[in-house]
Amino acid sequence: MDAFQPKDRAEAIALFRSQVIGPLTVRELSHGELTVELEALSRQKFRTPRGHSACTYSVPTLQRWYYKHKEEGIEGLKPKPRSDRGRGRSLTDQQKELLVDIRQEHPDTSVPVILNTLEDDGRFEADAVSATTVRRMFRERGLDRVAASNSKGRKKMRLRWQADRPGALWHADVCHASALQIEEKKFLAVRIHAILDDASRYVVAIEAMHQEREIDMLALLVRAVRRHGPPDAFYLDNGATYRGQALGLAAARMGSVLIHARPYDAQARGKMERFWRTLRGQCLQFTGALTTLHDLNVRLWAWLDERYHKAPHGGLMGKTPESVYNAAPRSPDDFDESKLRAALTIHARRRVRRDNTVAMDGQDWETDLGFLAGRLVTVGRCLVEPDEPPWIEHEGRRYPLHIVDPIQNAKRPRSSCCLDEPHLSRVPFDPPKTALDRALGRAAGSAVDREQDDDREDGDDIEVGS
Repeated sequence: MDAFQPKDRAEAIALFRSQVIGPLTVRELSHGELTVELEALSRQKFRTPRGHSACTYSVPTLQRWYYKHKEEGIEGLKPKPRSDRGRGRSLTDQQKELLVDIRQEHPDTSVPVILNTLEDDGRFEADAVSATTVRRMFRERGLDRVAASNSKGRKKMRLRWQADRPGALWHADVCHASALQIEEKKFLAVRIHAILDDASRYVVAIEAMHQEREIDMLALLVRAVRRHGPPDAFYLDNGATYRGQALGLAAARMGSVLIHARPYDAQARGKMERFWRTLRGQCLQFTGALTTLHDLNVRLWAWLDERYHKAPHGGLMGKTPESVYNAAPRSPDDFDESKLRAALTIHARRRVRRDNTVAMDGQDWETDLGFLAGRLVTVGRCLVEPDEPPWIEHEGRRYPLHIVDPIQNAKRPRSSCCLDEPHLSRVPFDPPKTALDRALGRAAGSAVDREQDDDREDGDDIEVGS
């Protein structure tokens, strides 16, 4: 074994003092004899720990060591630092409060910058206090740089927590993986979407995609809900993927609550971040040679089923995510496909163009209802099946839309023009007849004129001079 060593400088000094005064402490001495022994000891020279020269000690010093050793043992011989050591004794109370106020208002500013600024302003003398002393003062008041930046002067307490049962809370997040080389010089981004159950760490859905849009996340959510039912709440980050109106409306219809983590606080979502770390270390770092999403996805699913879900988890006290998730009882729920479709059906107001087309999700759709041209209509779409076409809701009925095909429309017959059909007048309004009455000089609208005019129209020719 290695030789025992004092744990610090204070214990080394106490050991040295006990060696100097120790022989006297085990002897039975009267007051006069003790004085004589201390005077004799004061004339001897001793080399202190790490000392370069020998020195002597006065009788009062040796006497104090003697009684301290008798009362407290070696602990009593340890040097006691000043109670105000490192507390900026040269600073006034007003200067200390000034430093505290500056740190609270500017938590990201370093201590050297604060001291240099105050010295330049003439409010502190040069080298009045060291940066180490100011940092110690800030730390004792809970104003160290990290704590002050996170909570503006109030330390944030973190606790280990988890949901009370599987299915109560789901985490959803996106992981950026290495791009896939599809062709010799063409690389496509890879975004891995995953949904994790909080209580069991069980991954209810995962898939690699090329985008991280809201519609992609909803497609993954549909598969998870179909298999496991909706959770009580979702715990999400603040990205645009999880802030859309469609997701919020769908969650509300399913009876789930959306909870967004505090921005720039990755520790708050530690379970999801720990899963991404495991995924990268055990799976993603070995998929660099893949060229298709299909090859990547089948490896992800195989890794989940054969490795992750069956491996003991430290956060589950050695249990596996699969066993914890399957052991939890499932409450009866009447959530079915019809309710899922209703929850993920969105509606929007659109104006039908004059060419009977409607824009929806960046795509032009066409309707066969020509009488709706130019009118505002309600367009519905179900996000359960992204390829399902939208529809127009009109007077309680649904009319499906189809994608515009301009080439095919060039060959479709049009409806006949209204000018080719005779117009049957139902009201007394005839501009040409009024012009004829004016040319003949007759009173417009008289019964005789109307009869004469009818006779002329039956066979007589009328010449109108200019």
